[in-house]
Amino acid sequence: MAKTTSPGTPQTGADILVQALINHGVEVVFAYPGGASMPLHQSLTKYAPKLRTILPRHEQGGGFMAQGYARTTGKVGVCMATSGPGATNFVTCLADAKMDSVPIIAITGQVSSHVIGTDAFQETPIVEVCRPITKHHYLVQRTEDITRVVKEAFHIATTGRPGPIIIDLPKDIQQRSIVPDYDPPMNLPGYKPVRDAKKEQLEALLALIRGSKKPIIYAGGGVVNSGAAPYLKQFAEKTGIPVALTVHGLGGFPSDHYLCLHMLGMHGTVYSNYAINEADALLAFGVRFDDRVTGKVAEFAKHGKIAHVDIDPSEINKIKFAQVPIVANVAEVLKDLVAMIDANPALVPNPSAYKDWMRQIDEWRENEPLKYQHREDAILPQYAIERMQQILRDRGQLDDTIVTTGVGQHQMWAAQFFKFNKARSWFTSGGLGTMGFGLPGALGAQVAHPLSTCIDIDGDGSFLMNIQELATAYTEKLPVKVLLLNNQHLGMVTQWEDRFFEGNRAHTYLGAGFEHEPYPDFVTIARGFKCQSQRIVKKGDFDAALKEMLDSRMPYVLDVLTPYQEHVLPMIPGGMTVRDIIKA
Repeated sequence: MAKTTSPGTPQTGADILVQALINHGVEVVFAYPGGASMPLHQSLTKYAPKLRTILPRHEQGGGFMAQGYARTTGKVGVCMATSGPGATNFVTCLADAKMDSVPIIAITGQVSSHVIGTDAFQETPIVEVCRPITKHHYLVQRTEDITRVVKEAFHIATTGRPGPIIIDLPKDIQQRSIVPDYDPPMNLPGYKPVRDAKKEQLEALLALIRGSKKPIIYAGGGVVNSGAAPYLKQFAEKTGIPVALTVHGLGGFPSDHYLCLHMLGMHGTVYSNYAINEADALLAFGVRFDDRVTGKVAEFAKHGKIAHVDIDPSEINKIKFAQVPIVANVAEVLKDLVAMIDANPALVPNPSAYKDWMRQIDEWRENEPLKYQHREDAILPQYAIERMQQILRDRGQLDDTIVTTGVGQHQMWAAQFFKFNKARSWFTSGGLGTMGFGLPGALGAQVAHPLSTCIDIDGDGSFLMNIQELATAYTEKLPVKVLLLNNQHLGMVTQWEDRFFEGNRAHTYLGAGFEHEPYPDFVTIARGFKCQSQRIVKKGDFDAALKEMLDSRMPYVLDVLTPYQEHVLPMIPGGMTVRDIIKA
C-alpha cells in the first residue's frame, strides 16, 4: 500500500519529493540508485502503487527513457541518479533534451551539505556542470524548499520553450524531517514565458502571403511540441501553401498530403530544397534555422521574405533576419490565423493562385523523387524501412506505431522512407545527434504507450552504445522491437570518408576482420538478455522475419545484414547550398 500521511505529520525530504512528484501527475520515474540517492529510492518503494519505478541498466539509458516518455506524450519525463558518476551520466541526456526542447526533470542525489566542495566520495558539482545545458537548475539547500523547487521545475520545463531541469538534492536534505507545505508560492519574478501574438503581427504575416507568388511553410519541432499539427493542416489547406518539414517536424503534417514536401535540409528531398531555394515567402513555424537545414546561411531562402514564429525570443533573428518576427506559441498563432481566414477569406489568395508554383513543385517531385537502386542479392536499408511501413499498414498497425532511431545513416533513411502522418509517432536525437538514443528512447515510449508497437530503427554502432537496456526491456516486460540495420561500420562517417577522404577508413569498421561471421553476434547477445532475436541475410526472408518480430510479445532484435557501401542521398555537404546537392 502507498504510504499516507496526515496533515501536520513530519516527513523526510525524500518522502516529500516523491509525494510532490505524484502531486504533479508523475506516474513513472526512471531511476538508478546509489549512495547519495538511497533515501529517495527507499521512498519510491513506499509509494510504489502510485508511482512506477523503472530500473535502467545505465543512467544514460534512464535519461533517454525519460525523453522517450516525454517526446511521445508531451508530459514531463522524470529520471533519477546518484551523485558523482551517476549524475554525470545524465549530462548527455540533458544536453540532448536542451537541443531538442524536451521537458525532462533529472533528480540527482548529492553528497551531504557539510562536505560539498571537499571532493567527497562521489561528489561532482553537477549543477555547475549542467548550467549551460539545462533550461534551469537547482541545488536544494533546505528541506523546506523541496516542494517549491519541484513546483517551479514542472512549470519551467513545460512552459515557453520546453526543456530539461536538474534538481540536485544533498543526502542530508533528503533525510531531514519537516512538516511540508505542498502548495508553496513560486518565486520566479524574471520568468514570464506566456506571449501572445498581436493582431497586427498576424495581419503582417497574412499580408506577406498576399504579396507572394511562391510561398512555402517551413515547419519544425515547435509544431509538434505545441500541439499545432491540426491547425497547421487547416492553415495549409486554406491557403494552398506547401509544407516542408524538419527532422523533428515529421508527423506534424501528414506525409501523405498533397501539400507535403517531406523533409528538407542536408538529407531532405530534392524538391523541398528546390522549393525553399525558389520561394519568395518563407513561413517558418517552430524552427530554429539549424545548420543541417540552412547549409550556407547567406544562400538559404535568400530570394524571399521571412515570417518567423517561435516561442523562444532568442531564436528570432539569431540565424536569419525575419521581416515578420512573432514570439508566441505556434499553436495559438496558427489557430488565430485559421480563425481570421474563416472570418474573412479575402485575407489570403485563393489556393488556386499558386497553381503555377505547385505545377513547378510537381515537376520537381516527378523528376527528383527519393529513390534507391533495388537489389535482389542484398537487403538494402532503404528497402527494409520502406517495406516495414508497408507491412505495418497492411496489417492495420501503422496508426498505433511509434518509431525512434539511433543516430547515423539509418536515422536519415528512416526520416526519408518511413512516412509519418501523426504527431508524436516519431522522435529522434536531432540537435545533439546522440548515438545510443534509440533503444532506451523506444523503451520510454513503450512505458507511456503499452498498447502501441514501439520500434527502434537502429544501426550496429548506435545499438552497441546502450545495448544493456535489453535487460530493462525484458525485466520490465516492455516488448520493444529493434530493426537493426547492421552494416558492420559507422555508416555515416564511412559515407563521408567515401565522398571527401578518398575512401580512407579511419577507424569506422566495427567488425572483426579475422572472423567469418558478423561481429559482434547480436543474436546471441539479445538471447543472453532473454530477448527474442534472429539474423537475416537474404531479401526473401525479410517479410516473414519482420512479421515474426511484430507478432512477438517479447522484446525482439531483428539483425538485418546490409551492405556498407550504401549512401544516404540526396546530400547537401555541410556549409554548402542547393547548387551543391549530391544526388548519386
